[in-house]
Amino acid sequence: MGWLFLRELVEKQRNYFLTHETKDLAFRKKQLKLLREAIQKYETRLFDGLNKDFRKSKFETYETEIGMALEEIRYTIKHLSRWAKPKKRPTPLAHFKSTSRIYSEPYGVVLVMSPWNYPFLLTISPVIGAMAAGNCVVVKTSRYVPHTSSVIKEMIEEYFDPKYITVVEGGRDVNTALLAEKFDYIFFTGSPTVGKIVMEAGAKNLTPVTLELGGKSPCIVDETANIKIAAKRIIWGKLVNAGQTCVAPDYILAHKSVKNQLVEELKKVITSYYGENIYESPDFPRIVNEKHYNRVSGLINKDKVVFGGETVEKDNYVSPTIMDNVIWDDDVMKEEIFGPLIPVLEFDKIKDVIALLNDKPKPLALYYFSTNKSNINEVLKKVSYGGGCVNDTLVHLANINMPFGGVGNSGMGGYHGIDSFRTFSHHKSVLTKAMWIDIPARYPPYNEKDLKTIRKLLK
Repeated sequence: MGWLFLRELVEKQRNYFLTHETKDLAFRKKQLKLLREAIQKYETRLFDGLNKDFRKSKFETYETEIGMALEEIRYTIKHLSRWAKPKKRPTPLAHFKSTSRIYSEPYGVVLVMSPWNYPFLLTISPVIGAMAAGNCVVVKTSRYVPHTSSVIKEMIEEYFDPKYITVVEGGRDVNTALLAEKFDYIFFTGSPTVGKIVMEAGAKNLTPVTLELGGKSPCIVDETANIKIAAKRIIWGKLVNAGQTCVAPDYILAHKSVKNQLVEELKKVITSYYGENIYESPDFPRIVNEKHYNRVSGLINKDKVVFGGETVEKDNYVSPTIMDNVIWDDDVMKEEIFGPLIPVLEFDKIKDVIALLNDKPKPLALYYFSTNKSNINEVLKKVSYGGGCVNDTLVHLANINMPFGGVGNSGMGGYHGIDSFRTFSHHKSVLTKAMWIDIPARYPPYNEKDLKTIRKLLK
């Protein structure tokens, strides 16, 4: 795929955008309904593609990918008219007689670069927001998930004109070529390392960006937590997609008085979810490819494994693995795990945890299991992170009424629901002035009386 092809592709989308057809509200709703129809038609193909790429079960695929996308489309169609309506704002007396409104308008041609870990949802979800705002979209899927990417490309090509929405496949060379083009907005989901490259490319053209990145998201369990429920929710959140989730609890910080109890409960929960022979469980996915299998399996310290630790290279299988007595110098604590490894560290006082976390890069998520309201409030007030849960994991991102995004090293910007619409819209402020009155004090030459008048108006 040559640079010239990509340049022509972007130019065709820009020319189409300038016809203003995508700005029409009825058009936007119609296209979103078409997208819903497309997903429903391709559901079986998507099940198959995600199973081939991850060995994902149908339930997990629908729960974490297809179902969430369909719900977002439904919600967006229902509320889009209200979101798109110009918003009236108060006008200061100094500008009498005027009205002030904010108009939401699309940026133009946007680039959505999606990751491999949730290759359908994290492609379609930002596309929904871009469509709702009235943009044209170039989608770049991940080469690590060839089966799912192929289905997405075929689905989009069947239902949408490439001058409106198109899917581009390929590796780093295609990423580089795309980032060299002039887009009006870039939405990237991936690692902080690549996020810096995307931001640098955007800066060259003064293109705004949203970066959905990652990091080591802590899971704190203090001495007041309900250990049995905490274990169930931690294991569910950690092992969905075999831990290949940007907001998975990366490691556990357990209070020293409950750590051993928690570890034992975690072991019981894993077995209850996946059976004694986890390798044969139809509900436990695989690592996406050999490269990531080698990376994840290489983080296992056999001397600290208290559960699991099994790997099968030919199948990219890494079992749920609990490692106890982990320290910050261990390999597993030096990078985001993105796999089913569960390092457990202990703490004594919550103030020490707060100080520790504030000394590290801001994570995408934080989870705190506790019934101590004072401690909960301390963590909420004093630790900065993208988002999270108290007494649960992952589910904050499933609330379409709240923005999802990172902060600092874990990203910038947010989306979901109305926040997706806002992300892909420029909000244009317009003041409309009446012609029947014109205050002479605003015009020169000025005198002391004019100064007194302006002092009264602008205090």
